[in-house]
Amino acid sequence: MARVLVPLLVLFVAALSQASVLRQFPPVDFEGKQLLLENPNQRLETRDDEATYRLPNNTEPISYDVTLRTNVHTGETGFTGTVIITLEVIETSTTITVHARQLANFTASIIAADGQGTATQLQYTQDTDREFLSFYANDLTFTAGTTWLLTINYEGNLRTDNGGFYLSTYTDEEGATKYLATTQFESTDARHAFPCYDEPAKRANFTITIHHDASYNAISNMPVNAEKSSTGITSFDTSVKMSSYLVAFIVSEFVSSSGEFNNLPQRVFSRKGTEHEQEWALITGMLVEKRLSGYFDVPFALPKLDQAAIPDFAAGAMENWGLATYREEYLLYNSENSTVNTQTNIATIESHEDAHMWFGDLVAIEYWSYLWLKEGFATLFENLAVDLAYPAWDIFQTFHAGSYQNALVTDANPSTRPMTYFVEKPSEIALLYDNIAYAKAGSVLDMWRNALTNTVFQRGLHNYLEANKFSAANETHLFDAIALAAREENFAVPATINEMMSSWTRQGGVPLLTVTRNYNDGSFTVKQEQYTNDKDYNSTKLWYVPVNYALQSDPDFRTTTATHYLLNEAEITISDAKTIKDEWLILNKQSTGYYRINYDDDNWKLITDGLSSRPHKIHPRNRAQIISDLYRFVTSGRVAHSTLLQLLTYLPKEDQYAPWSAVNTVITLFNRYLSGDEQYANFLFYVTELVSEQYDKFGVNDVHGEQHLAKFTRNVIINVACLAGVESCLSETKAKLQALVDAGTPIEANLQTPVYCNGLKQADDATFNFVFEKLMNSNDQAERRLLISALGCAQSQSQLEKYVASSIDQTNQLRTQERYTILSPVYSRGEVGLLTSIEFLLENWETYGNLNAGFGGVNPLYSDIVSMSAYVVNDNQKAKLQELVDVVKNSEFVPTTLQTSVDANVQANEAWLTANREPIVSWVSTFRNGSPAMSASIIAIALCFLVATLF
Repeated sequence: MARVLVPLLVLFVAALSQASVLRQFPPVDFEGKQLLLENPNQRLETRDDEATYRLPNNTEPISYDVTLRTNVHTGETGFTGTVIITLEVIETSTTITVHARQLANFTASIIAADGQGTATQLQYTQDTDREFLSFYANDLTFTAGTTWLLTINYEGNLRTDNGGFYLSTYTDEEGATKYLATTQFESTDARHAFPCYDEPAKRANFTITIHHDASYNAISNMPVNAEKSSTGITSFDTSVKMSSYLVAFIVSEFVSSSGEFNNLPQRVFSRKGTEHEQEWALITGMLVEKRLSGYFDVPFALPKLDQAAIPDFAAGAMENWGLATYREEYLLYNSENSTVNTQTNIATIESHEDAHMWFGDLVAIEYWSYLWLKEGFATLFENLAVDLAYPAWDIFQTFHAGSYQNALVTDANPSTRPMTYFVEKPSEIALLYDNIAYAKAGSVLDMWRNALTNTVFQRGLHNYLEANKFSAANETHLFDAIALAAREENFAVPATINEMMSSWTRQGGVPLLTVTRNYNDGSFTVKQEQYTNDKDYNSTKLWYVPVNYALQSDPDFRTTTATHYLLNEAEITISDAKTIKDEWLILNKQSTGYYRINYDDDNWKLITDGLSSRPHKIHPRNRAQIISDLYRFVTSGRVAHSTLLQLLTYLPKEDQYAPWSAVNTVITLFNRYLSGDEQYANFLFYVTELVSEQYDKFGVNDVHGEQHLAKFTRNVIINVACLAGVESCLSETKAKLQALVDAGTPIEANLQTPVYCNGLKQADDATFNFVFEKLMNSNDQAERRLLISALGCAQSQSQLEKYVASSIDQTNQLRTQERYTILSPVYSRGEVGLLTSIEFLLENWETYGNLNAGFGGVNPLYSDIVSMSAYVVNDNQKAKLQELVDVVKNSEFVPTTLQTSVDANVQANEAWLTANREPIVSWVSTFRNGSPAMSASIIAIALCFLVATLF
């Protein structure tokens, strides 16, 4: 499945570092959530004390012939279906067991596949907990080696939670309500549309036929079979062998644009009236497929590839083979008013889904325990494919600011699960869709791509895909394929690929490398241990860690191949480096290795001096990671706060996105804790000094033709400048928003995010209501997401009360999946929003708890309360939140762990303030009193006074 959030928007990621549970910040800022899992380091082993949720292996599917009948054009949810399963008996048995969910009125018969004999009517039993549907007949035995045709008739209802075979609605250009039926089957919802062997390794051929109203059309994984289709009946060609969760079909009035590139026809589907927004996705899809098939040297396996934008869609997107589905905002791009952020999201998410066409679709995973084996590759190639298609974008800066940082934050928890993790139940499977399966796996794979060279990695993936295509694989198949590639390329490795890579997949956590230099002989030692935010935590975990380094006298960050390794050992000495005493040493070129690095005090000072004098000699991703690492080290007591605060004074010379994204995270978090402090003005002065020069350079106007990431950087700098209270930032953003309200002057697309947010912080009721109504009336999903986030920036209690109340007002135009995204941008922007959200839930907790969280979603009441606790930083906030917890903690909407999770977050914030407030406020106070700007001001005042006395 695709990312369920956008890694480019990382404003809140590090701010949750103290939280015991991470919540998706609406609209969705990062992919998963850190989960407190039972026995998180459990290895792959079955549990004898529970009945298995895996299907018995006594039979296997060969093919499915699925016929569905729906009247979705009227909004009717009922549907009927017939599935004919050709199956092979593996072990002699008297029963045949498949999966079924929320289906009813079964009738079934079976006949030998050779047509001999007569069909036998079957009886059935159901295990609703395990969702097993077992068929049998008295005196009928299914002998090993025989093949049968099992026919099942059944009835079902389109769901309304965006899962399984479900109903979606939208309003057309004339204001009429339109209906469509679509699918979302990953992980275990194909069984809702038709009884099946609903496990990823149970591959089979599928032939789909759909009966629908003649005014509608149907699309599926394969092209339409014209000979078998007629008015109101659409039949599709038989598919290649594929997993059940990848089957997809849509019955709608959608329209499409089409093109062909690399001998592959492609189409983009969406609702009528959006045809002009399909071009970017179509062009990008064609280019990305070309780049991926070329990189893997494995052609796309199906005769066509479609992408479809769905009005109601809980996930970000879904990699159905040959028919990927998306939220509208992740596929539709309007060249006149869409942002570069939307453009980038479409390219990366489409690349994510296209990468799945090989990883997950062509080669399935043996079971969901290996979810990372497809999602990690999709995360990597959502960036690598874009880098190949649009190299000028420098997309790996956004990867570093997003997925890479998200993974490090999640993995700092000592109980974080490993990448490979045993699951069986659907509820357990759902918990795997987190930062470990996506962000960490993508980062680890990228580490090995760089450490082993792209040549070896690329050839290894080709070997893996060719050896396992149309089958299912586990991690060992991947390791063996890369090991073969190393031999084929005559590339020496210091240990087996299995040993090296499995040390990252079979244990949770992330290493901390501590580098200590010998300034006399030029050598240095590298020690590894598990990194956690608790510096006193003890762990015996070790990894096979690839390292390389750059020197101030040789600042070449281009070659990222590993030059040295910690081979599952605690410490090594690198004696051939010949570092120079007065020059910096930086490990992990381009920050491709997945770990944090701490240096001795002298080297930190040399790095700080180097950044102050010639920052661009250090790669921007390394600059970003230095900032991120130092924040973690100072707040965990490993490094003095002055080291970070002094290092950041180089920022007037910084103009790249990844470092400013890291700075934004640090400043936003510091601001959350210090905003009510008596020394807050000194902190704002410090931030103003850091940002003003670059704010003056970037400005608050879009620049045509500038480098792609410059637009991201400008938005970050505007937000930091406005947070610091830079007067020109506040006045210019307010003026742009006011010009829209008063005269209809459009805000430049790429500036809408910071202008709306910072403008609304200062808005009167008329301006707020204007933006609120703009949200309610918009049909542009990307714009709606932007406005949902921006409205939470308001600082008026009455405005925010109106806004949070809209989440439960069923008469307004909010979509189902939007309602539970309203509160987060409110309570995450300061005390006014936090207290307003708490008061709202105190009065409306039952109604809010009944909001539809979508398939597999956590109840929004529980999710929001836990997330709010991460923003509690004083006694008043703590008391109000506890009042809410006391009201809801015994309700059906929250688990018994609510109080524990809230307490953990609040206590973590209290501990943060105890450890960090005094050294920060002391340093920024000294900085203000002794800064060059202040000194210049004092001199200017003195001169003025002198002149006045002279005249």
